[in-house]
Amino acid sequence: MLEISVVSPIYNGALLISDLVIGLSNTLDELGVSYEIILIDDGSADDSWNKIENLTHSNPYLKGVKLSRNFGQHYAVTAGLEYSTGERIIIIDSDLQDELISISKLISKANEGYDIIFTRRAKRKHGLFKRVSALIYNKMFSLFAGKSYGIDLNSLVCLNRKAANAYLKLSDFDRLYIQMLQWIGFKSTIVEVQHRPRAVGKSTYTFWSLLKIAIQGWTFHSDKLLRYSILGGFTLSAISIFVSLLVVVLYFIDGFQPGWPSLFLAILFTSGLILMSIGVTGIYIGKIFTQVKNRPLFLVEELTFEQ
Repeated sequence: MLEISVVSPIYNGALLISDLVIGLSNTLDELGVSYEIILIDDGSADDSWNKIENLTHSNPYLKGVKLSRNFGQHYAVTAGLEYSTGERIIIIDSDLQDELISISKLISKANEGYDIIFTRRAKRKHGLFKRVSALIYNKMFSLFAGKSYGIDLNSLVCLNRKAANAYLKLSDFDRLYIQMLQWIGFKSTIVEVQHRPRAVGKSTYTFWSLLKIAIQGWTFHSDKLLRYSILGGFTLSAISIFVSLLVVVLYFIDGFQPGWPSLFLAILFTSGLILMSIGVTGIYIGKIFTQVKNRPLFLVEELTFEQ
């Protein structure tokens, strides 16, 4: 069995693939380990797959997996884990923002007996908007999640074959691999790594795709959001009863008459809460609908290697 498998999902990353493969090969050669590099083309619209195919001709350690369409980063990672054969697997983004020298640090930690090594970026090089939105997401995740999770962890992870096999047993259609790896347990630790600005191009994540992932994360582990909506409805009902009694008392004291603006605002507020509660319920029903269809997590269109 190979010592190391490196799994990297690719989406519209044609400009970065060559540098990624060269950098990974040089780093792993210096470490003197047997390895394979698995690049998963997640339905790229650019020349990514052709780049991967061409590179496999000159690099015997490189494997390419082409998914039939864009399934998403976490599904591409799952595909890479399924095709990996190494005793240890390193998951790394293709944008080269995580310094490749960090791989040696992860392997050293793994040699200490850890099953999963998570990473935390010492100082993020993202813009102000992304840093602020990440902070808001993390705070809300802490509020909505059913238990405590490390929510500021980086996508760079090292895990052994035991942890990878346990992860692959999970059939959840909703997939966030960092949180799922935390859920499975096993002996784990966190190391800090350096983060650098993106060398070429820009992130393919739009505001709406990030918002979708945020909602997925908030509802991924727990039904706590449903219970919060029930609590909100109960609190609003209690306030309404109290205000109604207050209005009656004030009416008999000095003929108090509530105005139309306050009535309008009350109706608007309660209607908003009702619609929000229905929406939250709909999210969970949608998750059930998606899961019970039992479709495959991803579909492979082409491989550059024989199984």
